[in-house]
Order: sequence, then C-alpha cells, then structure tokens
Amino acid sequence: MRVDVALRWADLDAQGHVNNARYIDYLQDARSDVLHALGLQDLLREGFAVVSNQIEYQAPVFFSLEPLQAEVSVSECDEESVTFAYELFQNETRVARAFSTLSGWDVAARSRRPLPARAREVFTSSAVPAAPLRDIEWADMTDRAHVATMRVRWSDLDAYGHVNNAMIFDYIQEGRITFTAAPLRGTGADEDPGHMWFLVRQDVRYLSPIVFRPAPYVVRTGISHLGNSSLTSSSQVDDPETGTVCAQAVAVAVFADNKGHPTPLTDEIRTGMEQYLLR
Repeated sequence: MRVDVALRWADLDAQGHVNNARYIDYLQDARSDVLHALGLQDLLREGFAVVSNQIEYQAPVFFSLEPLQAEVSVSECDEESVTFAYELFQNETRVARAFSTLSGWDVAARSRRPLPARAREVFTSSAVPAAPLRDIEWADMTDRAHVATMRVRWSDLDAYGHVNNAMIFDYIQEGRITFTAAPLRGTGADEDPGHMWFLVRQDVRYLSPIVFRPAPYVVRTGISHLGNSSLTSSSQVDDPETGTVCAQAVAVAVFADNKGHPTPLTDEIRTGMEQYLLR
C-alpha cells in the first residue's frame, strides 16, 4: 500500500537534509495510515508496541512541500508479532528501505502481549515476504565504551506514557555524537569543516520501556568494527538506577568529504577511535 508522508522544516539537521532519526517518524506515520486503511486503528489505542526497527539509508531527503511516498506491506506475522516492510521515496527516488516489528502491548502492565486475533488474521492474509536487510553484528558493551547521560524530555512521551520508539533514535544519536567528538576534542579534528559522517544503516531493539523522570538514563557507545572509511558502532541505553537494559542499537557510519564522497579516516580520527574498540 502506498501512502503519502508529510515533511516538516524542523526535520532538517545542520547539514541541510532530513536528520536520520526523523526517517523513523515517517515510517511510523505511514504505518498509522495503513492501520487505518485496514480498519485496525483500534490497535493504536489498545496497545501496539515496536520491538525493533531496521533502516537502510540510501539517499538524503531534502525539504519539500511535496510529501514523501511510502510503500508499506506486511512481510510476516505470527501470534506474537507482525513485521512491516517499507520503501520510502522522494520524487520516485528510493531513499530508504526499512523493517519494523511490533507486538501487542498491555498499556496498564507496560508489557508485551499477543496480537489480537482479528489483527493477526488481517496481517496474515496480506503478508508478502520481503528480502531482508543484511545482518550487522552487535558487540557487547565493555568498559571501553563511551558513556553519556540522557535526560528524558516530557515531549518525548507518546500516548502510552513512555518514550516513543522514534525518540530512542535521538538518544542513540546524541550518544554517538558525543562519542565521535570525545577523542578529538582539542585536536582540531573535531572542528574539521572538510569532513563529515553519514549513516548508511541503523538497527534498534527495544527491550524495556523508558519513562519520564528527573534522573538521567545512560547511553553507552563503542566500536565493533573500524574500517578504512567507515565504522560500525554498538550502543546501549541503560537505566543506571535498576541496571535494566532499555534498548540496543548497531549503526554503520561512513566518513566522507564535504561533498558526501567516502574518504579514508584521518590518522587523528583512527587513533582517537581505537580506544573505543569493544573487541
């Protein structure tokens, strides 16, 4: 099913294109429209929680008054969960491929539950297998991971009273930004206008809900693979008060010149990043 997804000027980042974390908002909006079209909008009120998101960034999205187009389908469904496949287009150029897996959600207990029978029937009858994205290996956190604190904003919460899944991408991004800047601060490489990082892939698994409170959560970020012009990072959002792991993520970022062409890591960056290798 193809649906339109509106852009917002506020979605742009400092590089002048849509921030990587906002793509998840577009997938979420498209999925909501599809649920309404299928007559399953009650799921949104009764409880429908994201278990994981995978997204492959294929081209930048620039602001336009014309909406994006999202092709949304069900790729698989079982008693516990359903997986949606997406292709996101701007002016007929595919800008991303993605998958989201969701389960039923008990709002009062703040826990997952099986999908309602009617929803499962609709999803199963319309499922069409989709080619998966390639696996990206997660690396367990060690004491070499960079640690950043993250306080929840009231506006981060959704209708279920916990942090919306799309906002977790923001938390991981903030942790990753401080992580890439930390080893270079004061060297001059952290202010290099001739280079930038851009994401080509990001996966997030949601393990425990994050709720509003004054005390911050913790984002740990380390490197699972350091290539010639790219790095693969693993991130984890923890609740330091309980020791609960709330989310885990893996991302692939490419080092590029200011025209977006991949280029080898500088010696300063490679040396600075090696201290965060998790294995």
